[in-house]
Amino acid sequence: MASSIQTNIAAMTALQSLNQTNKEMLTVQNRISTGLRVNDASDNAAYWSIATTMRSDRQALSTVSDALGLGAATVEVAIQGTEGAIKIASDIKAKLVAARTPGVDRAKIQSEISELQSSLQSVVSTGTFSGQNWLTADSQNDEMTRTLVSAFSRDSTGAISIGTIAVNIADTLLIDSTASATDKVGILDTQDTTTNGGVDYTILDFDISALTDDVDDLADLEQILATVDTAITNMTDAATSLGAIKTRVDVQKDFAKNLMDAIDVGVGQLVDADMNEESTRLQALQVRQQLGVQALGIANQSAQMILRLFQ
Repeated sequence: MASSIQTNIAAMTALQSLNQTNKEMLTVQNRISTGLRVNDASDNAAYWSIATTMRSDRQALSTVSDALGLGAATVEVAIQGTEGAIKIASDIKAKLVAARTPGVDRAKIQSEISELQSSLQSVVSTGTFSGQNWLTADSQNDEMTRTLVSAFSRDSTGAISIGTIAVNIADTLLIDSTASATDKVGILDTQDTTTNGGVDYTILDFDISALTDDVDDLADLEQILATVDTAITNMTDAATSLGAIKTRVDVQKDFAKNLMDAIDVGVGQLVDADMNEESTRLQALQVRQQLGVQALGIANQSAQMILRLFQ
């Protein structure tokens, strides 16, 4: 090959090789620093697009998981409120059984019952979480269905859908806040009338202090006792229903967490860098870089050899 001081082919070749090595080293260093082999669309457009969509869906699932946690807490508060109401109603029932004993001072028993009735009101009114109370509502004006966000999904066409759990709080309503006494449908405030005395009453509002040992009065007392017992049964059913909802919410929450983990794994397989492979490749490129620098140096020295011809 002819020697030329205008064009150093060997140096140009060595420079091109060194530039290519430096370019590959930059790519490897970026992968090592970010942990990703597909960091933007230019790396792999198809994988980047899939990963971006999956990350977006994963974020939506995280929000669903948070919503399920909020729903689970709301249900748990309602369960605790119902269980508390059952305990207090059981105490009222025990007081009524004691009041059935002939000759007992029913006025004193009524004073105890009145305190328990106030406690029932308090338990129900404080059973609120995040502004929601599933134990009390206006049955005539309020929406009786509560919904909990439970799922996020995307079908094969790319269309998304939001799954929900519908809860009918009419089944768990303990106190109805509607204005009309006769329209109340809560377990604790549904109005009834004593058969013999003709007195309207609810579990939250009755008075046995004036009842005597008369047969009719005792029959009315037993009627009130039976009403309280029925309410306890109904509240137990309501707590069971809430427990089933809580279980369903917990299952959905666990599923959402597992699905997020699966998405993380799937995205990782598409875009994560293999650090073992990249570290090994970096060492090889460093050797190539050193050799390239030496080769370029040797090629540049060839021009200096021409000067010797003129000495």
